[in-house]
Amino acid sequence: MIVVDTSALIAIVKREPMASLCSEILIFEPTVIISAGTLVEARIVAVRGGREDALDEIIAASIDKVIPVTEDRARFISNVYWNWGKGFHKASLNFGDCFAYATAKEFDCPLLYIGNDFSQTDVKSAIPASSR
Repeated sequence: MIVVDTSALIAIVKREPMASLCSEILIFEPTVIISAGTLVEARIVAVRGGREDALDEIIAASIDKVIPVTEDRARFISNVYWNWGKGFHKASLNFGDCFAYATAKEFDCPLLYIGNDFSQTDVKSAIPASSR
């Protein structure tokens, strides 16, 4: 099981350099989950770029479960921001990043992401080290 972050979904939608690798991971991973907060962030980014249909197709084909943001999860997510967020830690996670991080930690599984922000945290990457 893996958690997917907005950065990986948008990389696929925009056909960025890591898109093929992210797509392969999503295809071959038996269980892919996403936080409802991450889903909101991804849709906002995709709509802004006129790519919401492509995002919806990827989500329909690869996401097995959307994890709701409960009150307990909201508390955990806010603590993630105080520990890893912009202005608090060099990882500088943004608001949306905190949902993905918290979900990966709660379910103790790797996170599929693109970029350097999560690499400054203690979350496991779904991308093999040899491919980063």
